[in-house]
Amino acid sequence: MTVRDIPVKDLTKKQAEAELAALAEEIAAHDARYYQKDAPIVSDAEYDDLRRRNAAVEARFPELKRADSPSERVGAAVAEKFGKARHGVAMLSLDNAFDDDDVPAFVQKVRRFLNLDDGARIAITAEPKIDGLSANLRYEKGVLVLGATRGDGREGEDVTANLRTIADIPHRLHGKAPDLIEVRGEVFMEKAAFAAMNARAAEARPARCASSIPRSPRQNRSVSSRTAGARFPRPLRTPSPARWRRSKVSACRSIQA
Repeated sequence: MTVRDIPVKDLTKKQAEAELAALAEEIAAHDARYYQKDAPIVSDAEYDDLRRRNAAVEARFPELKRADSPSERVGAAVAEKFGKARHGVAMLSLDNAFDDDDVPAFVQKVRRFLNLDDGARIAITAEPKIDGLSANLRYEKGVLVLGATRGDGREGEDVTANLRTIADIPHRLHGKAPDLIEVRGEVFMEKAAFAAMNARAAEARPARCASSIPRSPRQNRSVSSRTAGARFPRPLRTPSPARWRRSKVSACRSIQA
């Protein structure tokens, strides 16, 4: 039996310290393979299990939390082949809920954040989560000037040329546009487009893609913008604006998309 096989509640402090070190190294390696090399070797479920175990060990031994803890990172560093793009408003990531107990824990966290009583009722909206490439589109006076990936949450990759090839992303906004607006959403493949891509790929080579999840990020983070746009159409879902500024208004109001 290895340390990984021991339930978190049964770990000794020494074992927990070793496990956190191993998890930090392993998760960082998977992040690099997914975000920078576009060559993941584990499923999303397996990756989530690693991060969940890391969070559980840190919760039991908070004094052992490492400076390079995976829980402090969102996404990955900018790949060298792309230019850097600094986000005006941080692009945060979502947490996972794996069982029913996670839901009331989340609700209680919201109550504490809002300074509400423990029994206070709060309204919650739920919607499907699109798992693709998080993208931030910056429009100035209605013109698309920058498209960036999330990166580490503060600094992403400039993939403007690649995102311009997606038909669903307007290069210019219609109507009266604000001086500045940033819109965030997910670039992903619909099942029909994924099936069509596999059909074309089958004619060229016997191996086919097993999952559509990494294809949109990989294709949009490829070096060639021509390659990124030519293979398949991808819709962009935009949940809410991240930042906007109208003329003659000095303050920039922000919300986290």
